[in-house]
Amino acid sequence: MLKVAMISTGEEVLHGDITDTNAAWLSALLFQRGFPMSRRTTVGDQLDMLAKEIEHCSLTADVVIVNGGLGPTTDDLTAQAAAIAANVGLELVDEWVAAMEEKYAKLGRVMPETNLKQAMLPEGSEVLDNPVGTACGFAMRINRAWVFFTPGVPSEFKKMVHEQILPRLAVNYANTSARECIRLHTFGLSESGIGQSLQAIRLPDDFELGYRSEIPFIEVKVFCPQDHPQAPAIVEAIANQLGDNLVGHNQPLLNAVGELIEQKEYSLAVAEYYSGGFLTSWLYDDEYLAERVVQSWVLGRGKLPKEHHQAPMEASLSMAQAAREKNQADIGLAIGTEQDGHVVVALVTPEGEWAQQVSTKRRYASRDFRYVLSTLGLDMLRRWLEGKPVLGHSESLRRIDQRENKY
Repeated sequence: MLKVAMISTGEEVLHGDITDTNAAWLSALLFQRGFPMSRRTTVGDQLDMLAKEIEHCSLTADVVIVNGGLGPTTDDLTAQAAAIAANVGLELVDEWVAAMEEKYAKLGRVMPETNLKQAMLPEGSEVLDNPVGTACGFAMRINRAWVFFTPGVPSEFKKMVHEQILPRLAVNYANTSARECIRLHTFGLSESGIGQSLQAIRLPDDFELGYRSEIPFIEVKVFCPQDHPQAPAIVEAIANQLGDNLVGHNQPLLNAVGELIEQKEYSLAVAEYYSGGFLTSWLYDDEYLAERVVQSWVLGRGKLPKEHHQAPMEASLSMAQAAREKNQADIGLAIGTEQDGHVVVALVTPEGEWAQQVSTKRRYASRDFRYVLSTLGLDMLRRWLEGKPVLGHSESLRRIDQRENKY
């Protein structure tokens, strides 16, 4: 079995100053292409440790991808570490010097002398073109492994992987194990409850189930051989078990609702008290929903009308109705104020109005609670758009009161 390892470099990555999105992206991509990783490590800007990690991976893996440390500054040590691991010297690669000088000339600038460091590569290495930046990649054989060295800037790294590395892997390594990951996003269920409900489903060989929990969603992942003929039936069986708590098939709830509302060409108005604009900001992360939001009111928590304390259900429904009518929108969605841990979420559509006052069964931080409430409102909208019961079941929420009035 082909063994693939990745080494991420840099103190800022090691100490968490920046999130290593490159590693997560590459892991998912290589898995889909049939080259799953067997090892991932992170090394700081220490020459001897980086050289030892490159050497170790080159003795235990078939392919190694080293990310970062190819810049012109003194803490960019990857080329030097590679030369030490391979027991070769460094040489100036004239073709890359010329390429860098041309890049600077197009910008009307003279290349700084410090950039010559980016053309000092281990002897015998092969240049990997970088059409975006000044850091070329390079590849070389070290011990049993082909080792690819790539820039850390995500746009440069991803382009190099697609254009330089994947084609070489496809040529040199037979790919008979390409796999896919089918993702089913749920809201309102627990991981243990999902796991128990799916025990009755018998998986074919080479199929696996995985779970990812991130408040307020549980993602069910089906790993299987690419284009397997049994995959649709297995996914359908799982979807049936998840029921109407399944909020997105290979896409999260936000994008699923965006597609639905775009197809139906509905407009949406939002009013928020407790969530403080969280829902509106989230809606703008989807291109379709961003176009369909005609107005959003974010109301301060300071001075609230008496009816919000005395009749929170009616007050929140009035918020949703007012947002809808005053903005001539098709749909009004509101999140009311918080009272003793209870918040009302209300939806008004051309077909009726729904509201539910909820509290959580566990203690959430303020931001997480706002996320849960925004998700609840978006899920109510999703259910109405799909013709399902608007007030669904949630294992993490306690419904204190509810209203349902169909026109």
